[in-house]
Amino acid sequence: MEPLVVLLLLPVLIGVASVALFRDSARASCVATFVSPMAVFCCLSSLDPEGRWNWLAALLVSPLAIAFALAAMMIRYGRAQVRKRHPGNGA
Repeated sequence: MEPLVVLLLLPVLIGVASVALFRDSARASCVATFVSPMAVFCCLSSLDPEGRWNWLAALLVSPLAIAFALAAMMIRYGRAQVRKRHPGNGA
């Protein structure tokens, strides 16, 4: 249960919280990208006080945590407002 919480739910909560704190998608994505690996490392070090898991384990699973945090952030933020080009305009 602990790996599920640390690797899935915690990054999703970080992504949702970053959108709630920063309304700008660029700032929210930067916060989610940097905070999620640090949170995984803190959880790994607190759950394993004997030191069998170290910073290298957190580094190896950090892309998964970053991906979940950014996916949650983008889903929560919504689709970007992109202006559509008309086919008749332009060269």
